[in-house]
Amino acid sequence: MIQINDLHKSYKMGSSSLHVLKGINLSVEDGELVAIMGSSGSGKSTLLNIIGMLDILDTGTYEIDKVLIEDLDETKAAKYRNQFLGFVFQSFNLINYKTALENVSLPLYYQGMKRKERQDKALKYLASVGLADWATHLPSELSGGQKQRVAIARALVSEPKLLLADEPTGALDTQTSYEVMDIIQKINQEGKTILVVTHEEDIAQMCKRIVRLKDGVIIQDTKVNQVLAEQYV
Repeated sequence: MIQINDLHKSYKMGSSSLHVLKGINLSVEDGELVAIMGSSGSGKSTLLNIIGMLDILDTGTYEIDKVLIEDLDETKAAKYRNQFLGFVFQSFNLINYKTALENVSLPLYYQGMKRKERQDKALKYLASVGLADWATHLPSELSGGQKQRVAIARALVSEPKLLLADEPTGALDTQTSYEVMDIIQKINQEGKTILVVTHEEDIAQMCKRIVRLKDGVIIQDTKVNQVLAEQYV
């Protein structure tokens, strides 16, 4: 699903440059649930932005689903994001004046899908996260956990090959965080490939694999002890 080889990324800082990613090599297979961990400044957000085609690498190669991602302008990046990716963010990024159903159906609007068809599909995905009865509610009428479930449904409605979750439980209390991760685990069990960026050890342990970054390099890449992981479910 993902193949990254010798990826480097630097940013100009006045007359000098900051070398953020220093030769990242990463493979993610179809159906994996991978946590990416690291402290502030480790490079995890930069790596996620490159995988999400929100930023471009300096050197190295990045392939997703055997497609080499290179020479991106914004039009090409938007096309690939629409083709391959679904995003879930810590801050939910819902449109406040649109209902849950309208928020979930929005990606289908941009795909040109007819109104009835996109509403039916959006309702199906809201039902899959347990929110069919909340379809007509605005984000202001939803709890934090419900907002994140709407965001997950919106990320899934276009049927992406890869789901990228950036601190998906960062704004939630512990119990709600585990409920959201339970949904993410079930989506993964249905075959979806998912990357979860998190700084929370218990959330990482609910994934199948943990990749740890420090100072722009991968320092550890391990399978999760599933017996330990089940303690958090």
